[in-house]
Amino acid sequence: MKKVERKYKRFVYLVIAALYLTAAVLACGSHALAKEGNEEENSTNIKLYARSAVLMDADSGRVLFGKNEDEAMPMASTTKIMTCIIALENGNPEDIVTVSGYAAAQPKVHLGMRAEQHFRLEDLLYSLMLESHNDSAVAIAEYIGGSVEGFAGIMNKKARDIGCENTFFITPNGLDATSMDEAGEAKVHSTTASDLARIMKYCIGESEMSEEFLRITRTQSYSFSDAEGKRSYSCTNHNAFLSMMDGALSGKTGFTNNAGYCYVGALKKDNKTFIVALLACGWPNNKSYKWSDTKKLMAYGLENYEYRNVYEPVTFAPLWVEGGVPENGKPYGKAYTELEIKGDDTKELNLLLRADEEVEVKRTLPEELKAPVAEGIRVGEVSYYLSEELIKEYPIVVKSGVLSMDFPWILRYILTLYAI
Repeated sequence: MKKVERKYKRFVYLVIAALYLTAAVLACGSHALAKEGNEEENSTNIKLYARSAVLMDADSGRVLFGKNEDEAMPMASTTKIMTCIIALENGNPEDIVTVSGYAAAQPKVHLGMRAEQHFRLEDLLYSLMLESHNDSAVAIAEYIGGSVEGFAGIMNKKARDIGCENTFFITPNGLDATSMDEAGEAKVHSTTASDLARIMKYCIGESEMSEEFLRITRTQSYSFSDAEGKRSYSCTNHNAFLSMMDGALSGKTGFTNNAGYCYVGALKKDNKTFIVALLACGWPNNKSYKWSDTKKLMAYGLENYEYRNVYEPVTFAPLWVEGGVPENGKPYGKAYTELEIKGDDTKELNLLLRADEEVEVKRTLPEELKAPVAEGIRVGEVSYYLSEELIKEYPIVVKSGVLSMDFPWILRYILTLYAI
């Protein structure tokens, strides 16, 4: 009897153990799926792997689609688009860069440079952007900024200048780092999807060195030697998006353990230019997530947005000027002035819009003016709004000035009558 009881208890224990094991396996599987960032659905029914994403109209800077777009996150080697454009703006392609021991000691991915080697700055920019070499980034930063810290200061100033308020650079290569900002607050090397897209917008269209940036980042392969000609190097472009969609312009990949896979890329097709920025778009083994998300957002932009001229002609009735001299030059009747819109000579305002998007036009103008009124002064504005966001504003100005009917003017008028 005792033998049967022992067998029964052993059977019960095995069943319980099996149930616990099954629950653990299911829990691990669920955790793994969550970590990899399964596609999430949002209000536009676009499912993305990226935790943070932006589709931007590169011409206007308007965010056409956003997902956690203002959440600061590490951005890995997408950092290097800022490193590249700053080097292009502040250096000469023929400048010779001397490699420091610190630069040579940078972790992979690296060119394999040695301390005291010398390279042309332009060659290092190809190494930076095609192969994403971390040692080349530091060598460039030390040459342009005097030190990595000095270069980071230039990066942060540029970010602020172009409207990136939630970006903080510490390294020129995007490796994970923490530092104190100017206020003494601990911050990590990070940006937002919105800011990253703005930086790419600057690189491909606003900087005076945009053409050089595009030429470097679109090159498929590049070979060079150190300045002494002792060692040779070759680079291959790892931006696979360049061959994925017609019109691909530029882009940069990135990965660190904290950042996950990141990407920022640009495309121009059918006279429309889009930028996609992705942060935390999966972890190993899901390198392809960023390409899936990028193609999905670019296709959404191409299929749903078209340019539309939303300009609306506006006419104005003459505006009464209190205390002003009437047009006939006599102290009787009311004074009026004509108005006009400044800066609308083309009669065009082309915006990239979805079919369901409508622009609201608002006119702001006082009911009257007080003399004296000078010609050309601004008295109001015609504003174009899209979803309550100001898109364009035209100033309303005075077409002709109006004098004040004050005592000196009346005295002169009376003297004129007696003179007649």
